[in-house]
Amino acid sequence: MEKGAYMTIPQLAKILGVSRIAVYRKVKKGEIRAIKIGRTYAIPKSTISAILGETLSGPTKKQIEKAVLKTVQDYGEVLRLLGRE
Repeated sequence: MEKGAYMTIPQLAKILGVSRIAVYRKVKKGEIRAIKIGRTYAIPKSTISAILGETLSGPTKKQIEKAVLKTVQDYGEVLRLLGRE
């Protein structure tokens, strides 16, 4: 395991500004991918980038594009008018 490629739950909690317990619960639910090493969880940097919004996975990107398209279809004229202000 290369140094700096992983982060612990307390380190991630500090970056996100939430409690360690909140991050731990997300890891246990599978919402945050982590590797258990003994009694400690190691969270890959790639997962952290996705959490912070630096990178988007394919399904997440498609979901966002779909939501934007629906919003533009439903509120397109309102958005255009707001853009002029």
